[in-house]
Amino acid sequence: MDSIDRILGDIPLPPYVTAEDVAFAIRAITVHAPEQWPEGPRCRNDRAPHPCRLHRWGRRVLDQRGLTDRQVHALVAEQTAPVR
Repeated sequence: MDSIDRILGDIPLPPYVTAEDVAFAIRAITVHAPEQWPEGPRCRNDRAPHPCRLHRWGRRVLDQRGLTDRQVHALVAEQTAPVR
């Protein structure tokens, strides 16, 4: 956990997870994906230790919505697929 994470803590979850929240969560875990660095995995977007705050928030939202890992991977793949 990064020092800013210790100060700020996790981002609060919405009281009710809507379809819009799910879309934001998928975007968060897509943008804040891990990237390998010599000192270990880091967030591709903000270089914080992975998983960063936004990636964790996205996963928690999707968990609260009841999505399985397989469903999350499918949604991420759909989000990152090249547009034809």
